[in-house]
Amino acid sequence: MAKATKAVLEGGPEDLPERIVPLTPPGPDIKIPFRGGYEHFKETDRQRDTKEGELPVYEWWERTEVPG
Repeated sequence: MAKATKAVLEGGPEDLPERIVPLTPPGPDIKIPFRGGYEHFKETDRQRDTKEGELPVYEWWERTEVPG
């Protein structure tokens, strides 16, 4: 089976514009810039069937603010 190049995001802000995002290695986390900060998502063991195929699920776990 080929390695996924995209992931499904669960949780975090309801108005996050994209829920299927590119995976950018390295690391098991995804950091999404949003509203002057970053939403952080951690890898899970789950997969979800989407219109783009079966993709790994990443869950929201924290937000960090950009200083300034």
